[in-house]
Amino acid sequence: MGHGYAEPDVITPRSTFYEQGRFGRMFPTLAPFSADTPTIRQALMELGKPGGLMDAQDGTDPIALIVDPAQSVHNPNNPGLTAGMTFLGQFLDHDMTFDPTSSLARRQDPESIRNFRIPALDLDSVYGGGPGVSPQLYDQGVDRGRTSFLVEEIPGSGAVSLGGIRSDLPRNSQSVALIGDPRNDENLIVSQLHLAVLRFHNRVVADVKASLGSTVTTEEIFVEAQRIVRWHYQWVIVHEFLPRLVGQTLVNNILTKGRQHYQWRNDPYIPVEFSVAAYRFGHSQVRPSYRANFGTSASDPTQQFFGLIFDPTQSSASDPGDLRGGCRAPRRFIDWQTFFDFGDGRVRPNKLIDTTLSSPLFALLGTPTGQMPSLAQRNLIRNLTMKLPSGQAVAKAMKADRLKAADLSDLEPLELDTRTPLWFYVLREAQVIGDGKRLGPVGGRIVAEVVLGLIEGDADSYLVQDPEWAPTYGADDDFRMVDLLDAAGVVAAF
Repeated sequence: MGHGYAEPDVITPRSTFYEQGRFGRMFPTLAPFSADTPTIRQALMELGKPGGLMDAQDGTDPIALIVDPAQSVHNPNNPGLTAGMTFLGQFLDHDMTFDPTSSLARRQDPESIRNFRIPALDLDSVYGGGPGVSPQLYDQGVDRGRTSFLVEEIPGSGAVSLGGIRSDLPRNSQSVALIGDPRNDENLIVSQLHLAVLRFHNRVVADVKASLGSTVTTEEIFVEAQRIVRWHYQWVIVHEFLPRLVGQTLVNNILTKGRQHYQWRNDPYIPVEFSVAAYRFGHSQVRPSYRANFGTSASDPTQQFFGLIFDPTQSSASDPGDLRGGCRAPRRFIDWQTFFDFGDGRVRPNKLIDTTLSSPLFALLGTPTGQMPSLAQRNLIRNLTMKLPSGQAVAKAMKADRLKAADLSDLEPLELDTRTPLWFYVLREAQVIGDGKRLGPVGGRIVAEVVLGLIEGDADSYLVQDPEWAPTYGADDDFRMVDLLDAAGVVAAF
């Protein structure tokens, strides 16, 4: 699942619309896990190659991959995390970081790389620069102040009995999504998740207008709605996403006793140990295929849309058989009952956090000539070019439980068993120590400290402004992803 490309030695012009933070290191004194030599590159390419140690080789039939348990022998399900959590994690990633300039072909100094996204969980990937700076994102037909987002209908996508006509992101004449971060249209699921946040904001705007009356300005309405949406979004991260991923005990420990390793002098930054290694755990959770929806007719189950997450053999630009983004067609929408647990028995799990990735991720779409199509190879080489320390060195620095030699014995032929790339190490410790259901001590603490630290470093977050605040949407002073989707009006009524 891509995070942008840049050709070697090509410098992308810097944005003038976003504050430019920097990447940095959590463990600046630790040496790289290896020198960048042809031998080590060959070993990493071998480890991450299609058909290699990390490839689940889990078939190409999108329906069988979902309904046939035998298809999951090499890529087991995770009973503790639903399929939608993978894409919520991807959405969060795009909200935190955007680096279009780094190249896999050359070594990188993290402190010289600009983060074109404000390092915070504040939904600037959704709001852009606001109605004044990013007017193309907002609906000018609602009111002159453009307080609501522009969304568009998908013609032929459903009937009233199925919950009404389905929506899509706004697009230009060439189907390019008009959104704050183009990466949120790289697959259908994260695209529709972005749409759900747009619609949740629009719902909140309507409620704020009704609550505050006609005396407030459109700017005041927008600012208040934006605050409410951001705080509910941050609540989901703190109270649902992180506890499921790293455990409630670790979250409570960091919130009450503070962060041990992620600190900053003036403003938060994005550590490369997080962005290049630990937070890429989600790549191992991606299912090879998904049931996108239950069809446009409640009486005709054959209309259900199953698809591989990516399939390079699909050539249709307007309505391919896979779940790529960038398209609009009647069947290209998401029924969220497959992805989050609404209590109706239709939710699907994601995959275990381990060192096995679904086969479609070894043949990514849109790979430029000369670039590697395997996501595993890209991640491993990026650990090298970014000069990340080994997983063993980070575990020692953190005084965390370390993997035993036997846990990494399959890497011995590649001479990576004692100096393991941090990304692979985080996946393997989740597999061994976390039983594949959650991150282990190194990956879990890095991810939890950075995510919580970004919220704590945001002066406008609810943890800073009002730590005792409780959500006003949802029930019983709580708010989960199913509540956001319900409030957004994107859950089919069948």
